[in-house]
Amino acid sequence: MGPRVQLPPEIQLAQRLAGNEQVTRDRAVRKLRKYIVARTQRAEGGFTHDELLKVWKGLFYCMWMQDKPLLQEELGRTISQLVHAFQTTEAQAAAAPPNSSGLVPPPEHLFLQTFWQTMNREWPGIDRLRLDKFYMLMRMVLREALTALRMQGWDERQTEQLLELLTTEILHPDSEAPNGVKSHFIEIFLEELTKVGAHELTADQNLRLIGPFCMIAAQTQDSLVLHNIAQGIFETIVEQAPLAIEELMNELEEEELSEEEALSEEEAQEPGMLSRESHKGSVCRAQRPLDKQAEDDDEDSASPVLQFDYKAVADRLFEMASRQDTPPQNRKRLYKVVRKLQALAEGLFPEADIPEEAYWNPRGGRRVRMKKRLSGSQLQGKTGRHAKEALGSDLSPGSMRKRRRRRAGGDPAVPRERPGGHGGRGAPRRQRRPRVGAKAKMAGCQEPKAKRKRTPEGQK
Repeated sequence: MGPRVQLPPEIQLAQRLAGNEQVTRDRAVRKLRKYIVARTQRAEGGFTHDELLKVWKGLFYCMWMQDKPLLQEELGRTISQLVHAFQTTEAQAAAAPPNSSGLVPPPEHLFLQTFWQTMNREWPGIDRLRLDKFYMLMRMVLREALTALRMQGWDERQTEQLLELLTTEILHPDSEAPNGVKSHFIEIFLEELTKVGAHELTADQNLRLIGPFCMIAAQTQDSLVLHNIAQGIFETIVEQAPLAIEELMNELEEEELSEEEALSEEEAQEPGMLSRESHKGSVCRAQRPLDKQAEDDDEDSASPVLQFDYKAVADRLFEMASRQDTPPQNRKRLYKVVRKLQALAEGLFPEADIPEEAYWNPRGGRRVRMKKRLSGSQLQGKTGRHAKEALGSDLSPGSMRKRRRRRAGGDPAVPRERPGGHGGRGAPRRQRRPRVGAKAKMAGCQEPKAKRKRTPEGQK
């Protein structure tokens, strides 16, 4: 027998990652992380595209073989955190080929690119019982990719490279991504971006991060992609506007309170003033009440919201939609979103008197109805008949009918109309007088029907 051929380490790891025994798979995942760290630390190290495709095929079937939701979640977290195991050296950066934008991508971007290529290739073969864990894996990998951006300070160059990668592999019409991958990616992008960078990202950075969605929404010929982007990105921004404004106001209040506390501390340090240390049983003036502290704890525990410059987003969408090569259906759909964003930029927010239950959509997310209303300052500027007309424009048809009835001297104690007729409402019905036979029926008796006598035709 000839000498045994030694397989490359990537193939050996892939075979162990797809093994039948869970102990073998877990050990292979730990060895893979150490192998990535050791190889990328060397100046001549680094992975090729084909090598990472083999690694991801093993990781894909490692997730395929994993049972039990908690173990699947733990494995998905371990696999997604392999993004942070790649080490970039100056020699690797100089030897790496530039991408289409002329920029040199970091090695972890090649790892992310081969992941999405693997998902696109294997997606048609995933059965419905395994969809959930691969949905979860995509969400975790996207979150760790955004976390890597945050660790780099949201560098513009790195952000541009990641957005180009995601657009090329998922969103672009020429990509091989199936509809399931595209739809799920669009659905989770803002959610994961909010979890990772809501406290750090500015409105300009958020506009840069949703830039590819603006471009694809104006160019795509796929009505499903257009609908998903309009609903999952732009409509979500509109729906979260009241929460974003509320969070911004809370931040301003916290800044004012911190300034007041700093001033009070400076005054306490002056001679002749009370010392900062209070006696036992006394309440310090700078100390906040317990109920206020509880409210602050609730606000901190609430989920953060991304901040957007609604006018800038509307201008970007309008610029994309008004191009000559934009399909008419795309232009029509985007103009609707532009009008809502322009209304938000002018301070016209959703109704405040709608109960909280009306805002929640049973399919997920928040459903907010937009209504054009005058602000308090605008109402104060109108006097007399103009103010009444401004107020009357917000009244519903039912309230207008009630006012007309009261002006005409109608009795306010008239009972409400009973449902009936077409549409369930209408004029009150007149009560019918019971017939003679009806009394007998009500008493429990039944009158015999009189038989009609027939006469021969000749006797008529």
